[in-house]
Amino acid sequence: MVTPALPVAIQTMVIKQQGTTIYYPAVVGLQDQHVQQNINQTIIQLMQFLVHQQYEQQRASAFTEMIGTFEIKTNERNILSLTLSNYAIAYQYAHGLTLMKSLTFDTQSGKNYTLQELFRPGSNYIDTLSQLVQKQIHARDIQLLSEFPGISPDQDFYISDKVLVLYFQAYEITPGYVGLPMFPISVYKLQQIIDENGPLGRMADS
Repeated sequence: MVTPALPVAIQTMVIKQQGTTIYYPAVVGLQDQHVQQNINQTIIQLMQFLVHQQYEQQRASAFTEMIGTFEIKTNERNILSLTLSNYAIAYQYAHGLTLMKSLTFDTQSGKNYTLQELFRPGSNYIDTLSQLVQKQIHARDIQLLSEFPGISPDQDFYISDKVLVLYFQAYEITPGYVGLPMFPISVYKLQQIIDENGPLGRMADS
């Protein structure tokens, strides 16, 4: 019997300390408690990683403000894709820094997908995606810090309905005013290389 692919229930958790407010999601109500625990532990670890990265990248010992937020991008067909964002401003800086990371889970198995795992083994997904991003950079006239190097094998991504969104961190390939550049790519442009049994395959299956 096939388990109905209903959305999973999400509870908003919050950490509040002086100058710090971090909201993050927790999955609740799954039948498999081991899967639920694994998903939630992965989310917590990523939330903590973003906090640590703020201290590392800003070379700060304290912040005047830190705010963590999240967005649920996909919650259907047993796929949960979400983003975690963290904004912090250190005492010595006039401007803050926003960091973002994302996770894409199979809510039945608890598997956390890498970008490579969205595509068929041996597919040249890096070149294909890099070319599509390059076309958007040109079409949207996005200013770069230097020549576009292409995406990395583990490029940041999330899934939003029938769209794969690749993104870069602030200052990674663009000037600061651009923020976090994002490049949405329709799953239908990728049908030749996606894993039909993976998250993108499920999204493409109307």
